[in-house]
Amino acid sequence: MAAPGSGKVVYEQEGVFIHSSSGNSDDQDCLLSGILRVIEKDTEVIVDWRSLDDSLDSSNILYARKDSSSVVEWAQTPKEKTLRGTEHPNSYEAEWDMVNTVSFKKKPQSNGDAAVHTNGENKWSFLFSLADLKSIKQNKEGMGWSYLVFCLKDDVVLPALHFHHGDSALLIHSLRKYVVLCESPQDKRILVNCQSISQSFENLLDEPAYGLLEKLKTDPYTATMGRFSKVTNYIFDNLRGSDPATQQRPPSEMADFFSDAIPGLKINQQEEPGFEVITRIDLGKRPEVNRRQPVSVEEWTKNMDSEGRILNADSMKQMIFRGGLCHALRKEVWKFLLGYYPWHSTREERTNIQKRKIDEYFRMKLQWKSVSEEQEKRNYRLRDYRSLIEKDVNRTDRTNKFYEGQDNPGLILLHDILMTYCMYDFDLGYVQGMSDLLSPILYVMENEVDAFWCFALYMDQMHQNFEEQMQGMKTQLIHLSTLLRLLDSGFCSYLESQDSGYLYFCFRWLLIRFKREFSFQDILRLWEVMWTDLPCQNFHLLICCAILESEKKQIMEKHYGFNEILKHINELSMKMDVEDVLCKAEAVSMQMINCKELPQAVCEILGIENSAATTPDSDTGEDETAGGISHSAPAYPNISKPVAAANGTSESIEQVTPTVLTD
Repeated sequence: MAAPGSGKVVYEQEGVFIHSSSGNSDDQDCLLSGILRVIEKDTEVIVDWRSLDDSLDSSNILYARKDSSSVVEWAQTPKEKTLRGTEHPNSYEAEWDMVNTVSFKKKPQSNGDAAVHTNGENKWSFLFSLADLKSIKQNKEGMGWSYLVFCLKDDVVLPALHFHHGDSALLIHSLRKYVVLCESPQDKRILVNCQSISQSFENLLDEPAYGLLEKLKTDPYTATMGRFSKVTNYIFDNLRGSDPATQQRPPSEMADFFSDAIPGLKINQQEEPGFEVITRIDLGKRPEVNRRQPVSVEEWTKNMDSEGRILNADSMKQMIFRGGLCHALRKEVWKFLLGYYPWHSTREERTNIQKRKIDEYFRMKLQWKSVSEEQEKRNYRLRDYRSLIEKDVNRTDRTNKFYEGQDNPGLILLHDILMTYCMYDFDLGYVQGMSDLLSPILYVMENEVDAFWCFALYMDQMHQNFEEQMQGMKTQLIHLSTLLRLLDSGFCSYLESQDSGYLYFCFRWLLIRFKREFSFQDILRLWEVMWTDLPCQNFHLLICCAILESEKKQIMEKHYGFNEILKHINELSMKMDVEDVLCKAEAVSMQMINCKELPQAVCEILGIENSAATTPDSDTGEDETAGGISHSAPAYPNISKPVAAANGTSESIEQVTPTVLTD
């Protein structure tokens, strides 16, 4: 039996009652008869109880779920403003007010996705996502029927469900297909959702763990998006923990699994040592690096002529790379860093660019705003995009004041920009994780149009990460392993010995550029530094290397195994200092650039012209820092203009990483 939309009913039981008072159960006025269903819908499983009258309208399932995943309803009104403090400085932008403005409408009180809905006149009906299940209390009454009480996260307790016409065992059996239910040691009547009690991984995955192993194999892109850390933890708990015989699975089997999970990612498990050239390369002494203060408004204005042109873009990029920007400059300078404004443009030219972009943006926005409900019913892609966007917007940076609370304009703008991006890039549309990339940009721009175009330009850089074939992720994992083996082949060998040589735990770092690893303010600094494209190509991979190198000692000295490594890396989130990481990553880059024997594969990854690249001593500014790295802007003469990254062919990769990754 199919539920509305894409939902599928996998369990259904009539004669499930709620006793609306503690009176005698023979008093029919105190009994509410209903239907209990378990529904597979989209990427989650829903448990739904509704009174018999409400059940006659099956469309409630769709709307209840849709509403419960949204803090606001998206409704167009022509007279209310949406963006806090937004003003229309000219009539050109004001022409689009009819499209631009939306209003907030409060939704019924809910507890996240575990929403208690009130369909029709019945206040007792409820539904919740199985991901929110904490425990189930089961018992037998004197009359012979059993009852169950669902306890959700945040100690939400739902009304007891009494199974007058059937045993509850079938429901428990059905739920065990999706969650692991264990008897509580304190009370055997209570079944605990064992998958919800792991504190170190809680909140890393936004959907229940049911079927993730199969989902990752059949649809790895969707399954891993934004939550790969906990996916891998669940997978390997199943692969390694359920059967003592699987505690030490052979490397070839682990390689086969990840090859299936991420098609095209080849893991070389050769027993022979292979080439040892790279392990004997002397990278030389690593320089010390000090960072400067953020670029000030005064420094920015001094580097601009009377018509608004940037006098020395290269020098300004060097300053931004070494110190970032003061927050007052970000709204303007990010547009240059992302390519929204050309560095050589005048103020007048930038004003004209913005006018054209305003017009182009709202024409695209009008395309989806003008779609009627009847049209949308016949456009499954648009429906799916909207549903996914509303769900993601509801949980993106909600602790940030810019997005917190229910009646928040920032949520509306996140939603509208992402929906418009679906019109901008039909082929890609919306994929989970993209809201993480938009959120800081909208926070800085405080303007719908500017935020959209900066986001679109950032997505041009990140596009391959979100494509179905995951080519960007495959290439980056291969390149990262190449760089890490050059820096420390011993650490790489240790990771391989613990089934961690494929660096899968870096997946989330690469996918959304460390968005969930650093604090919100640190991400603003990190991104603007990376957007300078200095000091080399793929600098974000060197940031990964710097972090892993910092954690190497603890991982190896404490003999961390697979699970411990995964747990340790996950727990680094929000505990790293961005300035310290940037110093280490820049020092690594300088060390590699100065190496005269750098392998060609590494040169291609970093975009270095030749393996004999060195930085002139005259540019080191030894008088300013202990390690000879100046706060001024040293040149990088041997860094080529951005070129295509290494293809990761077996010829180039095997010389560097013969036992890790090949393609």
